[in-house]
Amino acid sequence: MAADTAAGSAKTAPAAPRSRKSVTGTRRTVAALFLLPALVLLGALVVYPIGYSVIRSFYDQSGDSFAGFDNYQALFTDDGIRTALKNNILWVVFAPTVATALGLIFAVLTERVRWGTAFKLVVFMPMAISMLAAGIIFRLVYDQDPDKGVVNAVWVGVHDTFAQSSAFPKAHPGRESPLEPAGGGAFVTKDTVSAGDTVTLPLVGVPPDVMPDDAKPAAAPKPEDDRITGSTWQDFTRGKGVGALNQVDSSELGYAGMRIEAVKDGEVVETATAAADGTFSFSSKADGARLRLPAGNFEEPYNGLDWLGPSLVTPAVIGSYIWMWAGFAMVLIAAGLAGMPRELLEAARVDGANEWQVFRRVTVPLLAPVLAVVTVTLMINVLKVFDLVFIIAPGSSQDDANVLALELYRKGFSEDQPGVASAIAVFLLLLVIPVMWFNVRRLRREVRR
Repeated sequence: MAADTAAGSAKTAPAAPRSRKSVTGTRRTVAALFLLPALVLLGALVVYPIGYSVIRSFYDQSGDSFAGFDNYQALFTDDGIRTALKNNILWVVFAPTVATALGLIFAVLTERVRWGTAFKLVVFMPMAISMLAAGIIFRLVYDQDPDKGVVNAVWVGVHDTFAQSSAFPKAHPGRESPLEPAGGGAFVTKDTVSAGDTVTLPLVGVPPDVMPDDAKPAAAPKPEDDRITGSTWQDFTRGKGVGALNQVDSSELGYAGMRIEAVKDGEVVETATAAADGTFSFSSKADGARLRLPAGNFEEPYNGLDWLGPSLVTPAVIGSYIWMWAGFAMVLIAAGLAGMPRELLEAARVDGANEWQVFRRVTVPLLAPVLAVVTVTLMINVLKVFDLVFIIAPGSSQDDANVLALELYRKGFSEDQPGVASAIAVFLLLLVIPVMWFNVRRLRREVRR
């Protein structure tokens, strides 16, 4: 009986487990094999260049001698690099802030209009343009010539609405003229005038095709007993030997709108404005005075601002960057607005808050995480800006618009200083790492929520 029980127990006892490979180890091996190509590319395209740049930054120009921290010392002693560093500070402070603020305004306002989608499309469209194309566009937009540059065309148009430009910027006395320079760009008659006199004030230097539109054929002055009459005109007729010097000819045009002053003892006693045919007259108060053409008649026309000059080139390039990236900020912020709980906004309005208070105390605080991500992303982007500055800033003011990425290019390729260029690259990496760390930390915190 005992033998039978032992035999039965032997039959039901479980078999010893077979040794087999760990499932977890197999999965890790497969994962490593899939990641291997990406790791190889990451090492070849990211890790190796960074490591080589760090090592190269400690060597001299030839790459044979160890230079220590000399290349890093140049970052704070070289005038070009210091200018680039100052400009980068301006970029980091203003470009992300303004682009994010505009994106927030566009995102909030487009929620309230029926054509908001079309507006968003227009604002976001510059993101589809490359930096190279945008640079070429804004090089033309900022052109100094108002006939080419859109910005100066608008600026000059507004200026001329309130302060009319002179129509005779190149006018000056010709040969044997009764006028002489009076200083400051003005001209005055050599002799005094008396009642009953006729005075001729011939000028040359204004091309016929730019004469005022309301100019008419010049007329010779007619004498009047109790007045001083005169004429001012373009004393020039096309063709050799045509027309008489200092005399009105039928083909010559009057200086319509020319301002004339009667000056006696250094004081202006009377003023007159030339008619369309150039004629003018003074009363007897001008008796004994000399007639003066003030400098205002000959001022150069206003051509706007030199947007690409040394003082404005950096703000101008920052403006082009904002034009491109405000749409990016708007799209991300609009996505944040779409996920915002609307009952909070309605509750604030029910409690009596106006739209500004709702925006400032409810909308902006709820969008703070999105605004932070957008701002930090743009900060990383502007630290690396190169294309716009290189293309928009002309050679004469490129030194004033210089940024670190552009200086890195110039040191490495134009000035053949690879050690300094590598030091600038490492410095840029050190500037970007804290911003990236802040961004990653914030994203992880959002994931945990």
